[in-house]
Amino acid sequence: MPWFVKIEEGIVEKPVFDQYVPAHVAYVKALIAKGHKAKTGYWGKRGGGMLLFEAASKEEAKAIVEQDPLVQNGCVSYELLEWCVVVE
Repeated sequence: MPWFVKIEEGIVEKPVFDQYVPAHVAYVKALIAKGHKAKTGYWGKRGGGMLLFEAASKEEAKAIVEQDPLVQNGCVSYELLEWCVVVE
C-alpha cells in the first residue's frame, strides 16, 4: 500500500489548537487500528507537524486527512504528498 504524508502548519493560536489535540490523537489511534500504520508528530520548532500513513490511493488519503479534527476545525493548513519508499 502506498505511503502518504500530510505536512501541516498551524494557523490558529496555541490555546485553540491545543483544545483539538486529544481528538487528533484519538483519530490517529483509530487510523492505526484500521491498519493505516499512522505516525504523527510535530517539528522541534513550534508551528507545524506531519502525519505519515498508508492508504490505498491518493483519493483515500485525501478522505482520511479531511477527517482529522485539526483539519475539520481549521487549525492547520496542509499539503498532502505521496511518499515513495526506496528502502525499507
